[in-house]
Amino acid sequence: MYDCKKHFIDGKWIAATGRSLDIVNPATEDVIGQVALGTAEDVDVAAKAARRAFESFSQTSVAERAALLERIVGAYQKRLPELGKAISDEMGAPLNFAIQVQAGVGLGHFATALALVREYKFEEKVGTTLLRREPAGVCGLITPWNWPANQIACKLAPALAVGCTVVLKPSEIAPISAQIIAEILAEAGVPAGVFNLVQGDGPGVGAAISAHPAIDMVSFTGSTRAGVLVAKAAAESVKRVSQELGGKSANIILDDADLKRAVTGGVLQMMNNTGQSCNAPSRMLVHESQYEQAVQIAASVAQSVKAGDPADPSTNIGPLSSAAQFKKVQGLIEQGIAEGAKVVAGGPGRPEGLSKGFYARPTVFANVNNNMTIAREEIFGPVLVIIPYKDEEDAIRIANDTPYGLSGAVSSADPERAKRVASRLRTGMVHLNGAQVDLQAPFGGYKQSGNGREWGRLGFDEFVETKALMGGA
Repeated sequence: MYDCKKHFIDGKWIAATGRSLDIVNPATEDVIGQVALGTAEDVDVAAKAARRAFESFSQTSVAERAALLERIVGAYQKRLPELGKAISDEMGAPLNFAIQVQAGVGLGHFATALALVREYKFEEKVGTTLLRREPAGVCGLITPWNWPANQIACKLAPALAVGCTVVLKPSEIAPISAQIIAEILAEAGVPAGVFNLVQGDGPGVGAAISAHPAIDMVSFTGSTRAGVLVAKAAAESVKRVSQELGGKSANIILDDADLKRAVTGGVLQMMNNTGQSCNAPSRMLVHESQYEQAVQIAASVAQSVKAGDPADPSTNIGPLSSAAQFKKVQGLIEQGIAEGAKVVAGGPGRPEGLSKGFYARPTVFANVNNNMTIAREEIFGPVLVIIPYKDEEDAIRIANDTPYGLSGAVSSADPERAKRVASRLRTGMVHLNGAQVDLQAPFGGYKQSGNGREWGRLGFDEFVETKALMGGA
């Protein structure tokens, strides 16, 4: 059983005194531990510890912070298998994927920050002025359950690299991995108060972080609905808010692309992590002349995706993260059918042979138009919709016809054509011809997908204030 009924505050583990919540393994529906539901009082203690620590940590040298990051990377590497196992247990990712990708990308963010901190321009001359990039202050980090180590690391690593102190609230659905990361930082010798972990839920801890006057900025990843609440709470103290929110990304397959390759890659990318990724390519746009062929390819690929026991090496996708997520996804699949979309793979209910666990069937919908609920709402499950378009202009129009703007994809035999279409998409990221994510490139979106950028050099920029020293050049 996992015990997450403690907070890490001011360099010490502190037993929680309030209520706790069961941690449920979504693959078995068994209770595997408990997590503390922290309070505003816990946040207050953590924020004050971070404020005290900021006075000295903000003045450390680049070399000192690089040395800390180097120790974190070393400690993280030793705990990688254990961290992956925890992620698999708490949110259901297949074990190999959880170790190599889920936990692995978290390590990648710390390694990237270590490489960047030595070359980041903390000072720059502009005209007769010296620009100084200084740590923003005490940072509240509120992270989700779908990529727990990734989201903690891509915020925490740059914050520490530039000299900020931190109060972290991970998701109450995925608290185990956060506790292991706290243990990693403690082993690496993070100074007392520089990193603080308060376990809990949004109403009890997240809201308190957003509103606390001693916290200078909030970096939040989660739903657009929750992001609005964070922004409203933060407005009272005029703190900076960086948000990475929902998405309904379009995958445009142009008529000159290798159709089988593009459709196959698009389906597999959509099903990855059981569809629980904010940048998932959930709307596939195919030229009307190729639509039926694309639907057949997509259905065949989806039917080959195996949902099952995360510990089984042959499993492609695990369960959805929780009972609530299972109910939401099933409801949206049913709504798609009710609105006239055609199920060509998957559909409602659990996959065959699975009577327990929050498993959803890898599902593909055809006969979809962009006004349907399944084409507009973020489903956050293994559900792909395929929409036909008439020409290039129509594809761009459909892609941009969404309140979101996080990611997108374009496939074409002509790289210049792909870039031209990509330049007209109102999204923060576009994957050209199946290109994968790049830890050096910024991650973030337009419109209701949030503001600010994470990852790489631009991720550092989120955690600094810029001071102009006139005549200092």
